[in-house]
Amino acid sequence: SSTGVWSPGQAGRVSTPRAAAMAGGMAGGTAADADKGHTILEAIELSDESDDEFVYEELPDEPLEQDEEETLDDINRLLAESKPSDEAPAGGASGSDGPAKVQQRPQVIDDFFRNFLIKNSMKRSLEAFQTEWYELQQSGKFKNSELEVVPDIYTRNHGLHEEVVMLRTEVDKARQVASTAKQSWDKFRKERDFHRMHHRRVVQEKNKLIVDLRRLKKHYEQYEPTLTELKHKYEVAMKEKMLMRLERDRFLSKVETLQKQLSQVQADSKDEALNGGQEAAEQTSKRSKQAPWPSEDRVNPYVNSTFEAARVSDLKKTQAFKGHLGAVSRIAFHPKLPVVATACDDHTWKMWSMPGGELVLSGEGHRDWVSGVAFHPRGSMVATTSGDATVKIWDVAKEKCKHTMTDHNQAVWACAFHDLGDFLVTCSMDQTTKAFDMTTMRCRQTFRGHVDSVNFVTMQPFSNNVLTASGDKTVSMWDLRTGLCVQTFYGHNNACNHAVFNKKGDTIVSCDSDGIVKLWDVRVVSEYLQIDTGQHPANAACFDRSGKVLAIASGDASIKTFNVEDRVFVANLEGHDDSVQDVAFEPTGDKYLLSASSDASFALWS
Repeated sequence: SSTGVWSPGQAGRVSTPRAAAMAGGMAGGTAADADKGHTILEAIELSDESDDEFVYEELPDEPLEQDEEETLDDINRLLAESKPSDEAPAGGASGSDGPAKVQQRPQVIDDFFRNFLIKNSMKRSLEAFQTEWYELQQSGKFKNSELEVVPDIYTRNHGLHEEVVMLRTEVDKARQVASTAKQSWDKFRKERDFHRMHHRRVVQEKNKLIVDLRRLKKHYEQYEPTLTELKHKYEVAMKEKMLMRLERDRFLSKVETLQKQLSQVQADSKDEALNGGQEAAEQTSKRSKQAPWPSEDRVNPYVNSTFEAARVSDLKKTQAFKGHLGAVSRIAFHPKLPVVATACDDHTWKMWSMPGGELVLSGEGHRDWVSGVAFHPRGSMVATTSGDATVKIWDVAKEKCKHTMTDHNQAVWACAFHDLGDFLVTCSMDQTTKAFDMTTMRCRQTFRGHVDSVNFVTMQPFSNNVLTASGDKTVSMWDLRTGLCVQTFYGHNNACNHAVFNKKGDTIVSCDSDGIVKLWDVRVVSEYLQIDTGQHPANAACFDRSGKVLAIASGDASIKTFNVEDRVFVANLEGHDDSVQDVAFEPTGDKYLLSASSDASFALWS
């Protein structure tokens, strides 16, 4: 190349051909201008053939740097490469003590000018500078102090400028970070103030609640003596009430006895002595004569009969009768007339004509809720059971109580007449079932075996078997004559509320407090169908005449109907406001359905 870079290791030499030519011309000029005061250092003759005799050495190919521009960093690298070889061991020895360090040698003043002129492409100024510089240096006119290293002001200024730019950038970034931090701090301060205010409000509310609690506690403590005094007065009043009840019952029994004596005296005074003697003899002979046990060779007339199934899917609530003041617990049809009897928790039982619902008769005499009602097969008498542990026989024609049975020790739940009308069976909370002779009005048989309350009792059609449902989760069949248990049906997981036969007497349906209804085949003594009516208890169940349709009184204020033959759900009859306690089909032709409910009403579905 026509240009080169000056290296301090080549002092006194020209590193390029142009520099050599310049040196030769300078030597020739000294001889011609000796009179001008120039000093001749060495005379060199240059000829045109010198290039042909010179043997050039092949230079190895060195990879070029990406940046061909000669900068101050390139000069420093050349200075490091042109370092004398005798300094290498010293540098290697010093490098063994620690990690190698790269140091940049400071530039001398002439190198600074040369690099400046080269960088700005001032070639003629460079040639003139080198000529005058070497002349002054060879003549010894420079002092050593003048040739010393001087700081590179431009490089320092450039470095300081870059440093200033970098520091400004960092300052801008620091300002952004500081601004972000300030915003976050302001946000946190606002949140802190908000939470502090919220905390103060919570503390104020807590203090207010504490004050209110203390005031209420103090106020409550003032009520303690008053409550104690009221409790004492209540206990005294309850004791007095119990005493009044005992006295009332005693006076009622005295009044009843006096009424009987008065009626007897009146009867005796009206009749003649002879006629009175004859009647007394007849009554004595009648009471001394007990009714015979029913025979076993009777045949059920409905065994081979077929009836059309009731169309319960078309039933709608047509009428609701509200004639009671409490829950209606039982409903029963008259065997011959379109009349029904209802038992209620308001201590009364009533007779109604159907389907109009006109009141026919009202019976009052029980001292507690009436739980069951049943018609005599001839329809002349009605039997009722009550929570006062009595069973009353009512004469419908005379509209009065004919007899009261007090054989049970606890509340009596239900009653049922034998199909011949000679016997009445009752079940009680005292875990027993009793059979009463309707001729002598005395207990003829007691069935013992259940270990919990007997909740329902009925008779198998045209037979001597008694069916009971008990709170001990079992359903049992008993022989009326012997008083022994014939069969017990196990399978319920809760208290059994109700159990009845179909018309043919070969199927039993029982329901319990879990809402489970089971159907049992009496002939093989096994369960053949189970119906789950839901979470509410199943209070009662009833077959229609055909025995194919089953109606269930549920505790969810609805009546659920099922087709037992097809084993499908038919309809859910809703219309009551409270639990349905009993349900019954019209016995002569399934014309309508009656239901009794705890909402103090009974409804007609047709």
